[in-house]
Amino acid sequence: MSIREELAHTQLALTAAEQKIVQVLLADYPMSGLGTATRLARQAGVSDPTVMRLMIKLGYGKFSDFQSKLLEEVESRLHSPLLMMEAKRPANASEGTALGYYNSVAGSLERTRTQTPSQAYTRAVSMILEAKGQVVLLGGRFSRHVASMLAGYLVQMRSGVRDMEKLSPADFDMLLDLGKRDLLVVFDYRRYQADVVGFARQAHERGVGILLFTDPWLSPIAEFADQTMVAAIDADSPFDTSASCVAQIEAVVAHALGLHGASIRRRIEDIETIRSANAVTLDGGEDTERGKSPGDRIATATSP
Repeated sequence: MSIREELAHTQLALTAAEQKIVQVLLADYPMSGLGTATRLARQAGVSDPTVMRLMIKLGYGKFSDFQSKLLEEVESRLHSPLLMMEAKRPANASEGTALGYYNSVAGSLERTRTQTPSQAYTRAVSMILEAKGQVVLLGGRFSRHVASMLAGYLVQMRSGVRDMEKLSPADFDMLLDLGKRDLLVVFDYRRYQADVVGFARQAHERGVGILLFTDPWLSPIAEFADQTMVAAIDADSPFDTSASCVAQIEAVVAHALGLHGASIRRRIEDIETIRSANAVTLDGGEDTERGKSPGDRIATATSP
């Protein structure tokens, strides 16, 4: 658990003065925790000993221990592939770097599976399917491809889905037409992208619902997102893996089908009828598949 999550969801019994410190730390995270204990106390309007008592309650021997962990998190969030190449240099490439990589990705997949509760998937599905207006999907340099994959599934589940693909300056004009009826599904993994964060923040200020897919270090968007889905992305490579991110969106789709299969099926059948009439896919030809009804081909239809 990150320090921000620890502070935001602590079950500790805090005094009013200690709660003020937590509020200051969260309001300008992580910068508020990188100064001196005296400066933090002054910002919160409390005494220096109160800061120390809070640190002890949180499990840190002293304020410098708290700062050390905070700095580790900041460094992890900002790691570039160039830095990661040094940090994750394989000791002996002849031992099977590729197979070792698969093992590391499997570990990230398992952490993603176990660390995200079923309720989070139910909330995400509800936000997507119950939004009265548009469902807009947005991602960064690499994560926009994951966003596009999810968009490909969602158009088969509901109308009003818009994939923004690569964000351009002109796309910010779209904010004018977004409001409380709409939902922004945004993907933002480390290294967090300024324009994506900026777009999401402005959408939130206009009342747009925010469903965020991010990593354990949490994009700044997590501060105002209505629901945050976390995927472990560590791998034995300078580049973070997208495998767990893709698996997570597919889990969302599977969860949606499990909860709302009947209504989704009707839309997919209509889509299949249109595809068949226009020979969109190879299975529309004279073969064994053509004899099946659109509903029988639902498994095929759910592929984007």
